[in-house]
Amino acid sequence: MKKVVEMNNVHKRYDGQQIETHALQGISLEINQGEFVAITGPSGCGKSTLLSIMGLMDSASEGDYHIANINTSGLKVDQRTQIRNQHIGYVFQSFNLIDSLTVFENVALPLEHRNVKKAEIKQRVEQVLTQVDMWHRQNYRPNQLSGGQQQRIAIARALVGKPDLILVDEPTGNLDSKNGDQVMALLEQLNKDGSTIVMVTHDSRYSRCANRQIQLLDGQIVTEQKLRGVA
Repeated sequence: MKKVVEMNNVHKRYDGQQIETHALQGISLEINQGEFVAITGPSGCGKSTLLSIMGLMDSASEGDYHIANINTSGLKVDQRTQIRNQHIGYVFQSFNLIDSLTVFENVALPLEHRNVKKAEIKQRVEQVLTQVDMWHRQNYRPNQLSGGQQQRIAIARALVGKPDLILVDEPTGNLDSKNGDQVMALLEQLNKDGSTIVMVTHDSRYSRCANRQIQLLDGQIVTEQKLRGVA
């Protein structure tokens, strides 16, 4: 099975004025194509830091991280940005949509940065918006949509570049239970359709949607549990 993520002895330290914070302490893990992995643990355990490093928003202080067989250690910011745009889709808890752009324009952004031809952009944006049942809202602005609808648009934007890995940060954190259930059902379906997903969540109801659960505590993996087979 194709390996999408490989981390070896990853550490992350933040230097404060008086104290050093050791956010990640020797994380080693592998994630294969088609997996749906939930990362859980209490606040401050290192979940978001781990996702930021996976998403190349941040870099490790020590250790190696490979995404799609690319060693990202020691890369400059612009190099990490290029790899992220080519291989990773990121879904933020706060959606991070641009209110001055339409739904279509928000979803098209990753392809615009790749200089994809307009005809292909239209085809791919229509495909992913249809996939998340939001094509009929293509000309709306994000601030005209509900929280659940905005999260669907954020997922579509993450999908449009056909990434090797989709990273999802607390996807239900800003949603009520009904919209949260709908978003999780969508993520489960995307995984069944072949997407590799890593999700950070504090909600045990939703972590059980994954096929593997990794629990962090004080920057370390303390338990790892396989919940079901890969779709």
